[in-house]
Amino acid sequence: MGNPLMGTLAIAGLLALGACADNGDASKAADLDPTSVVDATDLNDIMLTVADPNEAVEYFRSSLTKAPDRIEFRRGLAQSLIRAKRAAEAVPVFEKLVDSKEGTDQDRIDFADALIRTNDWKGAEAQLNQVPPTVETYKRYRLEAMIADSQKKWKKADSFYEIASGLTTKPSNVMNNWGYSKMARGDYKGAEKLFVQAITYDRKLFTAKNNLMLARAAQKNYSLPVVPMSETEKAQMLYTAGLSAVKQGDTDIGRGLLEDAIDAHPRHFEEAVRSLEALTRTIKS
Repeated sequence: MGNPLMGTLAIAGLLALGACADNGDASKAADLDPTSVVDATDLNDIMLTVADPNEAVEYFRSSLTKAPDRIEFRRGLAQSLIRAKRAAEAVPVFEKLVDSKEGTDQDRIDFADALIRTNDWKGAEAQLNQVPPTVETYKRYRLEAMIADSQKKWKKADSFYEIASGLTTKPSNVMNNWGYSKMARGDYKGAEKLFVQAITYDRKLFTAKNNLMLARAAQKNYSLPVVPMSETEKAQMLYTAGLSAVKQGDTDIGRGLLEDAIDAHPRHFEEAVRSLEALTRTIKS
């Protein structure tokens, strides 16, 4: 199967060649700088959105080697590393980016995000403290809320989560984070409400569905919530409820929920089978 990205690059090259030929200057086509073709065809944006993340990393790394002073390539490399879930590699790239004269407040916010992903909460806080308070974006406040959570500054976290949710038309993820924060404090009712809101905004957000099950189970309510779910999601949520029940000493209920999870799953549910077998051995011993 051909590489679609290489196809895009080839087309861009052909367009550039055609443009030169129309101008009666085809002889110069062989000397075209690939990075100029990239600028002309907006391939940077393509790499940062629809391209495979790891392929984008190699593209921006190669481009930066050829043109080390091009800030857009350094920025693209840092963002692509985050997309590829390689935050530790992104940190030094972001560090050079924010220390350059062309670094922006948004670069610093993205750097703070990378630092949080590597569990450097103090470093992330230090970066956000350098961003002027007039820069009020969804991402900035979401990160501020997460940092406040890590410090158990709950009122501050609530304030930041509320602001962040009002700065986006898609607040499902921030609602889910906020709900998880409420669970960490033992406010399971409050968490339950926020998880439901997150699912309302994004019916496909399984993390919020599973967290909702955890919040209900923590209150010893092991029934499935009334939310849209596939057969696989239903099985996974029953599994979550079953493990929670066992953890809280409701062994018989937990065993029944694990059996229901196995029956509900459209395929073989290996994790639930192993958990049920382990529970059965424990009861018999």
